[in-house]
Amino acid sequence: MNAAEAPSSEVRWSSRTYVLYATAAIFVLAAVALRSAAPLFVAVPVLLGPMVATFGFPSRVTEATLTWEAEGGGDRVRVEGRFRWNPPIRSGRLIPVFAPPPSLREVAPPEHRADPEQLQFGLTYQIPGPSLLEIPCPRLVWRDAWGLVEREVPVVGEPLSIERFPPEIHRLDRIRLERTTPSPGEMRSRMVGSAGEYFAVRPSVPGDTRRQINWRATARMGKLLANDYQLERTGDLLLLLDLRPTGLGIARDDRMLNVARAAAFGIADAFLAQKSRVGVGVFTDQLAVVPLGTGRLQRFRIRALLRDAKIPEEGGPPERLAIAVRRFFPPGALTILISPLVEEDSVLVLPHLRRRGFPTVVLSPSPLAVLGLSETTEEDRVATRLIRLVRRQRLGEVWRQAPVIDWDNYWSLGPFVRFLQNPSFVGRRT
Repeated sequence: MNAAEAPSSEVRWSSRTYVLYATAAIFVLAAVALRSAAPLFVAVPVLLGPMVATFGFPSRVTEATLTWEAEGGGDRVRVEGRFRWNPPIRSGRLIPVFAPPPSLREVAPPEHRADPEQLQFGLTYQIPGPSLLEIPCPRLVWRDAWGLVEREVPVVGEPLSIERFPPEIHRLDRIRLERTTPSPGEMRSRMVGSAGEYFAVRPSVPGDTRRQINWRATARMGKLLANDYQLERTGDLLLLLDLRPTGLGIARDDRMLNVARAAAFGIADAFLAQKSRVGVGVFTDQLAVVPLGTGRLQRFRIRALLRDAKIPEEGGPPERLAIAVRRFFPPGALTILISPLVEEDSVLVLPHLRRRGFPTVVLSPSPLAVLGLSETTEEDRVATRLIRLVRRQRLGEVWRQAPVIDWDNYWSLGPFVRFLQNPSFVGRRT
């Protein structure tokens, strides 16, 4: 939780206040020039107005507590929350100031509902694609009824996380990876099944075997119940993100960055739920990693790494990625490389990874989805066709070295999930 700052005694004047002060100064000069006290009867109240307005804010209000949440699905995000404070503020008004990430586009005016003890708000945004974003805590500003002075109220709350994944992410829990990289001192299991420590009784679902059904509990409750086990960890998964800058520009690179880290976090979360060990590497000019691990804490580590990932001004050479990966991760783990494959040297990463023993699958967010190609004229249609042919040629070069999935629809990961469900590849070493 963000610690509340001490309430500031400083008051910020609005532009209206400076206009009043300038007007009062004119009346004072007029009183001196005319040698008359009459203009001072107008100047003095104008000078005292902003000072009197500062006393409208109750000094006992030291902070406001923020609670908020994000709802909705797909490309719409609905944010609703409230500020609470004590004692009530009956003079002036409180104004929230939001600073959402640039990728969120406001599609409706903000909604505010205020009373002396709380302020409720509602915001509606449109999100361009799968994203892993964080909205910082908004500022809360008190302003007097005349709009002359304002004072900031410290806010206590947490930033709001927005996670949007393609729906096929939930189908990854059916994929079981081979156990290929045992930890030091660990013996490899000959078979991986549903054996494990008994956890609980749950309602039966399609796919449960007869041995999983708890017949005694079923007889007592009158409905099918099954035993739930803490499954043993299956395989190891390594997610690598190539976030080096491309020639598409900063704005398009940032959009593909949001899509890439959302996909990486969704995939990692799905396999962590199976107690698989998951590691993540983010390559910019250097490689930042979260080593292989499992559990709830590993999820937070991965999320923090992906959330802080940024596009650098200049990227590192492709062989640096493979060398650094070999330092932090053992060979043999299934490796998913997320790369747009825009630059020619992005293809050179694959032979370096294969030579060091990492079986790699490439998930490539298509840059065509962020280019906004138009085919209104014949020249535009020719240019679009040339760009698509170059993209197809690049994917063909990658296929000679590793399987590649062309991710052209950011809201669907169906081809990627179907590819991993193929038992002839999952866990295969190349």
